[in-house]
Amino acid sequence: MSDSSLPPGAAEGTATRTASNPSSAAHRGTARDAATAADGDRAEEAPGGAQLRRSLKLRHIVFLGLAFMAPLAVFDTFGLVSEATDGHVPLAYLAVLVAVGLTALSYARMARRITSAGSVYTYAGKSLGAPVGFLVGWSATLDYVLLPMLNALLAAIYMGAVLPGVPAWVWVLSTVVVCTALNLVGVRLAAKVNVALVVIQAGVAIAFLVFAVRAISTHGQSFGSTGWDPASVPLPALLSGASLLALSFLGFDAVSTLSEEAEHPRRDIPRAILLIVAAAGVFFLAITYAMQTLFPDVSAVGSIVGASPEIAKYIGGAAFQAVFVGGYLTAVLGCGLTQQMSAARLLFAMGRDGMLPRAVFGRVDPRTGVPALNVLIVGLIAASAVFLDLGSAASLINFGAYVAFAAVNLAVIGFWVRDRRAGQAEARGPVAAVLQLVLPALGFVVNAALWVSLDTPAKVVGVIWALLGVGILTLRTGGFRRPVQTLNLEE
Repeated sequence: MSDSSLPPGAAEGTATRTASNPSSAAHRGTARDAATAADGDRAEEAPGGAQLRRSLKLRHIVFLGLAFMAPLAVFDTFGLVSEATDGHVPLAYLAVLVAVGLTALSYARMARRITSAGSVYTYAGKSLGAPVGFLVGWSATLDYVLLPMLNALLAAIYMGAVLPGVPAWVWVLSTVVVCTALNLVGVRLAAKVNVALVVIQAGVAIAFLVFAVRAISTHGQSFGSTGWDPASVPLPALLSGASLLALSFLGFDAVSTLSEEAEHPRRDIPRAILLIVAAAGVFFLAITYAMQTLFPDVSAVGSIVGASPEIAKYIGGAAFQAVFVGGYLTAVLGCGLTQQMSAARLLFAMGRDGMLPRAVFGRVDPRTGVPALNVLIVGLIAASAVFLDLGSAASLINFGAYVAFAAVNLAVIGFWVRDRRAGQAEARGPVAAVLQLVLPALGFVVNAALWVSLDTPAKVVGVIWALLGVGILTLRTGGFRRPVQTLNLEE
């Protein structure tokens, strides 16, 4: 994706059509200086006037990311992972946290460099080439687009634990309708709503932790090495369980799609990414440690899928179970709201580039500044949750997540190689090699190992989805006879 077609001094966000050719170091440096001066002052524009509005501060971005992953997301797959790892959920979270932590550093580095709504699609495209960028972005859409569906499915599971007489489809459709409506209003209102929802979730989660610690003391149990001993679980079983947990951290990835709506994207997006991962990691480890100490054998709870509501009832009685499920409903709304928002913007970036039909996906409502048609499309896909189970949905989502994580780590390495060849000072020396080569390489390896550990059906569906992306790319390039045309948003 070339930067060389822009005149020196062009500010960030200038839109031009360009083929994927290497950019010159001189133009890249000039554009980056100009972009820094203009950072946060303008919305990104596309041909035809499509633009996103810069209105988000750091606190909005952090809360949107936390809402995307939802503090209560730790309860979603606890039963499934505990069964897969034979009671080692905290250790599984630690394994994923290593992968996510290394990847978050790569995302933060890329977000400082590129302030486009396309996230991994743009990062991989600028570093590894436009065709690779499209294929990675296409794979990532699998988790972005399916996450709202998983969220609606979880709403049905949790509400079914309290009101089993209400059909599951009622909860699925209600969740989708509310999240879609709030997304259509505008990103600033959605951000404000999410602040309140995250605060409520945090309160419920802290109450859960207090009740769990009290229950452990009451029943004469003690905190020890429960769930932490790597020698007591086979590595394949640990990785298999850990591979389901990427979705718990996807909020840090999602905020990178909001770069064009952040007031100061080069400063605030990287900060938000690292804050979200750190806060979520500590919280998830503490909660799962307490839960695993209470129930080393999760089968004692009864329902594996609905284990968390049953644990809430065990530690705090029916009243706390009702409060817990009520808190989870706020998580469902906050999570679904942000998931739909991020998916719509990834589709917008690909539509704006013309890789998906621009008339459908590359449009923004001029009144609200929202890609409204994309929001509706994602909402319709989310409604299909009535046909899936939790395990299958989680595996499908994590396929795209690990592809995206691995690609962003490779993108950092790609820029390091390119900058060294161009004589850039920031790519020289041992510190740069560690930050831009060694750590991203480790991140790639860990994410690849977790991807391999996904169940076979998820990998089959994921590969089919990727092949469909190859077909689209073939059509858009005339059988790879034409270069991939993309919108050039300056670094």
